[in-house]
Amino acid sequence: MTSFSKRIGLGAAATLGVVALLTGCGTAPAPAGSGSAAASGSAAASNYLPCIVSDQGGFDDRSFNELGLQGVTAAAKTLGVTPKSVQSSTANDYASNIDNLVAQKCNIVVASGFLLVNAVKAAATKSTSTDFAMIDDNSIDLPNVKNVVFNTNEAAFLGGYAAAAYSKTGVVATWGGIAIPPVTIYMDGIAEGVAYYNKQKSKDVKLLGWNADTQKGTFVGNFQDQNKAKTFTTNFLNQDADVIIPVAGSLYQGAGAAIKSSKKDAVIEGVDADIYNTDTSGAKDLVLVSIQKNIAAAAQDVVEQSAKEDTFDNTQYVGDLKNDGVGLSSFHDYESKLPSGLKDELDTIKAGIIDGSIDVSSKSAFN
Repeated sequence: MTSFSKRIGLGAAATLGVVALLTGCGTAPAPAGSGSAAASGSAAASNYLPCIVSDQGGFDDRSFNELGLQGVTAAAKTLGVTPKSVQSSTANDYASNIDNLVAQKCNIVVASGFLLVNAVKAAATKSTSTDFAMIDDNSIDLPNVKNVVFNTNEAAFLGGYAAAAYSKTGVVATWGGIAIPPVTIYMDGIAEGVAYYNKQKSKDVKLLGWNADTQKGTFVGNFQDQNKAKTFTTNFLNQDADVIIPVAGSLYQGAGAAIKSSKKDAVIEGVDADIYNTDTSGAKDLVLVSIQKNIAAAAQDVVEQSAKEDTFDNTQYVGDLKNDGVGLSSFHDYESKLPSGLKDELDTIKAGIIDGSIDVSSKSAFN
């Protein structure tokens, strides 16, 4: 199975168009055409100021924050302007960082991640002439906020199936950073993918770390604690897991360190970015595949479209398998080590998810 088409990623070339991404959304609702008039089309290229704020994971997380920054930077380059970015060290920085960007006359503020929701809602309510792109949440209903969300459970279903098929011990494990919808939606998809593999192959591959029925599982409690990430992974390795799927930004690095220390024959699956391409921690050789969320392309297109339009379009964007908003990366170094026929099976499953013949559900999925 080839990697899904990316307009921009960490080191990826541009391949997705503005129209394809924002109007070919599949599950996205019809355009509402409402919002503030922060940008004036003809003057946008020279006057439009795009900005982005990170959550406490920072822009060097090799994950969603970095992908968002990549997208805003690419959009700014296309527009011929210099973007502004501000990094949050703690949750206490969110409100002040956003207020700072508003004060600097940003036309649009891209908020990188679910943890920024409350700060964005407060800022958007009082600063109605500033537009916002809220990544990974759809709870804000304001004319100057565009919600940008991803049904990553669809791609994670494929990742879970691949993990179950690859596992030699019959045990797969996943754990998360924080128990929030953008994390648990991955874990739901992984669980369903493993279950589907078991049903199709009459197997009994076990999944540790998450129960989709009870919505209970293993969580670090943040996206920074590499030691706890290493401890969780070691615990799962000791329970015979040989495919580890951390849904926790850069904390996959702790998982990689644990595997290397254990000297066990185990691999990891990445999330958000293709961590095979972005990793700088030495875990690259352990990456079986990554479950990708094309945040960079979405952020770029939201900014570019907003700069060109007289009226801000706050229509929700939902990335899914159909519009290439989510997908699997290449298997890279493991291409030749995959079970026979797996890639064809994944292609068939992907088609089934897209046409609805394979049911993929999650309590955290977006409509």
